[in-house]
Amino acid sequence: MPSLLSVNVGMPTNVPWQGRTIYTGVWKYPVHGPVMARRLNLDGDGQGDTAGHGGEQRAVLVYQIDSYRYWQRHLGRDDLEYGQFGENLTVDGLADDEVCIGDRYRIGEAEFEVTQPRVTCYRVGLRMGEPSLPALLVSHHRPGFYMRVLREGRIQAGEDVIKIASGPGELSVAEADALLYLPDRDIEKLHRAVRIPAMSPGWLSSFRGLLAAAEHEGTAAETGEGEPAWEGFKGLRVAAVVQETATVRSIQLAAPDGSRLPPARGGQHLTLRVPGAGDPAPIRSYSLSSATGDGRYRISVKHEPRGLASTYLTTKLRPGALVDVAAPRGDFVLHPGTAPVLLVSAGIGLTPVLAMLHELSASRSEREVWWIHSARSAQEHPLAAEAHALVGSLPHAREFIFYSAAAPASKTAGGGIVHGRLSKEAVIALGVPHDATAYVCGPASFMTDAKDALSAAGVDPSAVHTELFGAMSAITPGLREHSGRRPHQPPGPPDTGPVVTFARSGISTPFPETGSSLLELAEACDVPVRWSCRTGVCHTCVTSLLTGDVAYGTTPLEAPADGEVLICCARPDSDVVLDM
Repeated sequence: MPSLLSVNVGMPTNVPWQGRTIYTGVWKYPVHGPVMARRLNLDGDGQGDTAGHGGEQRAVLVYQIDSYRYWQRHLGRDDLEYGQFGENLTVDGLADDEVCIGDRYRIGEAEFEVTQPRVTCYRVGLRMGEPSLPALLVSHHRPGFYMRVLREGRIQAGEDVIKIASGPGELSVAEADALLYLPDRDIEKLHRAVRIPAMSPGWLSSFRGLLAAAEHEGTAAETGEGEPAWEGFKGLRVAAVVQETATVRSIQLAAPDGSRLPPARGGQHLTLRVPGAGDPAPIRSYSLSSATGDGRYRISVKHEPRGLASTYLTTKLRPGALVDVAAPRGDFVLHPGTAPVLLVSAGIGLTPVLAMLHELSASRSEREVWWIHSARSAQEHPLAAEAHALVGSLPHAREFIFYSAAAPASKTAGGGIVHGRLSKEAVIALGVPHDATAYVCGPASFMTDAKDALSAAGVDPSAVHTELFGAMSAITPGLREHSGRRPHQPPGPPDTGPVVTFARSGISTPFPETGSSLLELAEACDVPVRWSCRTGVCHTCVTSLLTGDVAYGTTPLEAPADGEVLICCARPDSDVVLDM
């Protein structure tokens, strides 16, 4: 019979790591005597990053003594002690390829249910002094697993682990782990995974996304959907320049030979390399402001006083000029369906949602559409008449425009203009439909407030999609320090390696000869980064590769899609441009 060999706990602490500080609870140590297992944790235990560890679904982490022995042989180590893998319960038995999601166990006075495999996280590699361990745990099918506490009670080392129920899906921990992180997924297993009630919500959401992508794969392959229309940059001609406001210009781009450009989706963006704006030519990304299928692209650019590219585009660019443009990209696009659509924007953030409004109008959509926009004043509201006309072309659309420079809040006789801030109270008062899908774009603080307001108004937070100007928000689990600095050149003299351009952040810099990854270069430049495992497993760091070639120091367990790169383990083989 399986048995509990050790109960291990540890509170989060600050740990030095690569010149920074990580707040982590991965250091666990054996406890002698009984320990109380509670709904959210064991007594005396804690997690530093509660977004990825701990909580009701991940109250207890389990690892097996057989896996200890396996890693001792594989790594040539004889120094492994209970708790070394960050687990709370070290057990004899309960192999990952035998335990299933939803299995239930009794230990002492407490009862538990298996909810998911271990989260792939760099911190277990930090604890073991083996940075590649997160990838090894997955590739060798020995992740360990989490349980939630069904009945609180005391447990202690030496007690039997008694199975009291089997999971309904018969999907083992090892199978579930491979299903999320490894290629060549079994569709039948994905269907089983999404039907297991005990599966933790995070993993359940991931499996639903993988299932939807797998079922859509055939159609996408036939139509070429999701693939960039061309690789790298290609020259497009400036067909027209229109002054929208004192600070905003719209720029129409066409193929030099007069042919129609490939269609783009509303909400996607273009990345431009702008000769004449600087040396080297700056590279920036701008959302499309229309998606009408007329064979041209349009962007609408706001002049930023210290912006090299925006200054050139809004003051010097003339019709007939050529600019280098990467194909339309981005997944901030309208989801199919019949649910109401909320298009919410502030300032120049109107551009991607305006393109969505064009798409809805062009398709003569019967969906209920709400256009909600915030600007300082009518004089600082570009493309207002165009948006108003598009709303008027849709049979079930309405608009609400908030001008924050005028107060107090009051609706004008026109019915669509409100003088005042677009506040939470204002959104609630609008009575937006609860079953709507929302698309939000604007400054980061606006999007945070808008998401909060929509949630308070009854919209499901999972149905709120956002698009951020500039670099994406960072994901740096457990990292204590956040510099808050704008992206900048790395410290020290310039190196001589291939030039790496972070397009959204406006930084171009040579890759260091001693550099280990694109991720570490981005961190040195304070470019916002997104990562978790740092070993090519979780794909949190996946980034669009606009041009150039890379090589992997550590081969990813699953290769990213064409045109994408895992920056945590990639180095440039040539000059590269990254959409970050």
